[in-house]
Amino acid sequence: MEWFWYFGIYSFLGFCLEVLFARATHQSKRDRKCFFLLPLCPVYGLGALWILALPAPVRQSNLLLFFGSALAATGAEYLMSLFYERLTGVHFWDYRHLPFQLHGRVCLLFSIFWGMLGVGAVRVLHPLVAQFTALIPSFLWPLAACLLLLDGALTLVLLRRTHSTDILCWYRRVSRLPLRDS
Repeated sequence: MEWFWYFGIYSFLGFCLEVLFARATHQSKRDRKCFFLLPLCPVYGLGALWILALPAPVRQSNLLLFFGSALAATGAEYLMSLFYERLTGVHFWDYRHLPFQLHGRVCLLFSIFWGMLGVGAVRVLHPLVAQFTALIPSFLWPLAACLLLLDGALTLVLLRRTHSTDILCWYRRVSRLPLRDS
């Protein structure tokens, strides 16, 4: 059950990091959602789980943790990109414009970032996340799992139908609707 919460928390923190990165770098695509309703980027959740699952000797050494985190998160990023491309026909990211990239799915620069983030997450953030998840009542797990699964299924159907991540930004269209006077 705690691994489910770790996935959700790191997916949410990844979403927040993506939004901050997009705004700091003045990117045109500032929305970084990967689900229709929930503000989550599951590649971060999966990457974090793989980093947390690294063997204890790897996690104990900062140098090994850096390289292990870089490999684990890069592997998660490659597989998630492949999953989205093959199943839905969408690309959430494309690194073809960067040097040392592989099929536009991963690149050396971001692998280095994942290594640094992994060390920071394991050394600083995860002890706090673990304490927080211990406080979550167990009855919330099935509700949260159902919400995640339903939103994930809806998201996959919509992405597969439209082949565009723009469908995830439904709130933009709602905010442009004219208000009616009563």
